[in-house]
Amino acid sequence: MKLALHLLTLSLILISGVMAVSFRDLLSSVISLAALSLLLSLEFFLLQAPDVAIAEAAIAAALTTAIFVLTLNRTRRKEEEK
Repeated sequence: MKLALHLLTLSLILISGVMAVSFRDLLSSVISLAALSLLLSLEFFLLQAPDVAIAEAAIAAALTTAIFVLTLNRTRRKEEEK
């Protein structure tokens, strides 16, 4: 059961990473990266490293995502210039 949960989490991490790279919309890519970070923190928790999981969730998933979203809101997109 534990191995299946690890494999499922790792598969979802891989899928969200591929989605983040393949999306053309930057906001969708940022959301995929946030999902990747949350899944990575879940994997750290499953590997019995709760301190690393909390740091990953707080810094990578929350803070970095907020910085990316704020940056995207303050810049103009190529579609808006036309």
